[in-house]
Amino acid sequence: MLYQNLYSRLRQLTLTAVILLASLTPLVATAQKAEADIRAMLEQRDKDLKKLLGASGEVPAAKKDQLRNLVNGLIDFDSMGEAALGTYWGPLTTVQKTEFIRVFSEIVREQSLADVEIYRASIRYDAIVAKKSTALVTTTTTYKNVPTIVEYDFLLKGSTWRAKDIIIDKVSTVEGYSRSFQSVIRKRGFDALMTSLNKRLAKTRS
Repeated sequence: MLYQNLYSRLRQLTLTAVILLASLTPLVATAQKAEADIRAMLEQRDKDLKKLLGASGEVPAAKKDQLRNLVNGLIDFDSMGEAALGTYWGPLTTVQKTEFIRVFSEIVREQSLADVEIYRASIRYDAIVAKKSTALVTTTTTYKNVPTIVEYDFLLKGSTWRAKDIIIDKVSTVEGYSRSFQSVIRKRGFDALMTSLNKRLAKTRS
């Protein structure tokens, strides 16, 4: 009787494991495909950047817009901007949200070409972990013989992966913006933040 009970229990556990494995297999396959897609996207982006930049020298003015698009094309400015404002985002009107994202994204785009040499750096893809509609990519960027850990926190929007945060040596880009933006809103209000951002945008363009 004891043997039969043990056998029955073992058989039940085996069947449960088989069913669980079968249910997990499509999820694993989907995650693996997502990880492969993200790696291909990032590798192609890096290849396109280096081709556009060339081995050395300044970027011709005619190519700067193309370079900005390549550098910033993977950023989800809507998600990044909303996260940066935190609890202050919700009460804003649609017009205020749209204008904030427009100015915020333009500042980032303009500042992204401050030092084009960093886009010539070598990149190693250390890990890509995808789970449903999110993914974390860990890379090592080596610039002037100095390695830097750069992580991309991705979100799947439709069929496209976009970065909602970029973490450089454990320092979150979104958290940096949050401290700055929310401090201004808390002390002087949202309109004061927009005035400050518009001044910064004008300065970066001049």
